[in-house]
Amino acid sequence: MGGKRPWDQRRLRLQKLLRDVRLEAGLKQEEVAERIGSDQSFVSRYERGERRLDLVELEAICAACEVKLVELVRRFAASKR
Repeated sequence: MGGKRPWDQRRLRLQKLLRDVRLEAGLKQEEVAERIGSDQSFVSRYERGERRLDLVELEAICAACEVKLVELVRRFAASKR
């Protein structure tokens, strides 16, 4: 099996977008973690791509960063260009 999987680049874009959204909200990882009822390492792991998120977790992260889930999805779709 040579090469990368087709979704690898999309995952990297999502990791960057999640970090960007947090920073745009002026939040530290610890603050997002507190808002979603988790710990800082959880935030760090998904931002580094070591942890995948389900839709419920993604929605909670968006709420913590005060961005609508639909806006995050729109930005993700636009980032492929």
